[in-house]
Amino acid sequence: MTSIKDIAKKAGVSISTVSYALNGSERIMKETAERILAIADELGYVPHGAARRLKKRESMLVGIYLTNYGGHFYGSLLQGVKDELNRRGYDLIVCSGMRSHRLIPERTFDGTIVLDSEFTDEELLDYAERGHKLVVLDRELAHPHINQVLLDNKAGASLAMEHLLEQGYERIYVVGGPEDAYDARQRLRAVRQVMDRSPGTEFRMIPGSFQKKSGYAAGKTIADEYDRPSGVFCLNDEMAIGLYEYLEEHTSLQVGEHVHLIGFDNIEPGRYMRPKLATIDYSLTKWGAVAAEQLLKLIDGEPLEPERVYVRLVEGGSVRPLPDKKQEQPN
Repeated sequence: MTSIKDIAKKAGVSISTVSYALNGSERIMKETAERILAIADELGYVPHGAARRLKKRESMLVGIYLTNYGGHFYGSLLQGVKDELNRRGYDLIVCSGMRSHRLIPERTFDGTIVLDSEFTDEELLDYAERGHKLVVLDRELAHPHINQVLLDNKAGASLAMEHLLEQGYERIYVVGGPEDAYDARQRLRAVRQVMDRSPGTEFRMIPGSFQKKSGYAAGKTIADEYDRPSGVFCLNDEMAIGLYEYLEEHTSLQVGEHVHLIGFDNIEPGRYMRPKLATIDYSLTKWGAVAAEQLLKLIDGEPLEPERVYVRLVEGGSVRPLPDKKQEQPN
């Protein structure tokens, strides 16, 4: 492997002069720097990343930790993070799993974005206490080296539940999410608040996992119990799509006629369901971009405040008001 010493020997200059040229220093003449850079390119010189990090204490790398990469959720989020980082000259490394946590104390990254329930609050606070810069998307933590960019989950869940109540259903199912997921807990908290304000409606809770298969399983439960048109709020779109699939494959129940369904996240596949899935919308790309922007401010020592990503209701044919007369049940 070519070293700085090799470049210096071929260029007939000192090692320090080569170092100045490689680091863009103005201490040497432009012509000399250009000649040294040309020789470095000719010899195939690649800077040693670890040595550069030790010297400059920066890597120009940002890590993002995700619980998993499955489903349709993460692509747009990652694109937003990547675009904002690349615009500022940083690269992104995507991580998952407990063994990859060591990359933070090893200072592989200049800063880290976390959307991963495998991290405990205590672990993240310990990293922050040691000077690591963090932006969290899935919890609320108070520390000078941590900022949070959170989705307005409570507002979104309230919008979904109130939309179903406005249609007049006597029974509403709620398909939940994983207990260790911050978004699921926040959405469920808002659901329960709406339920407490609506004593005349029958509510039924069905466990879920934020994965399509749990929506599919919920579809069986709802079909088995069906005796009247009902509303269903799935805490994310993946589960809503799974529910669609079960009803279509195994029953004569129709979404938007017998089962009135709303999701959360407005992922692309939901927009092509027929009837179109009603859902809670926000920009995943913007969420990622804001997270990256806030992390770079944290790295640069700029003042900042916690950010919130706002949501809105997108109506669709999957939710319709009850007709005035009693609807016939399917055969």
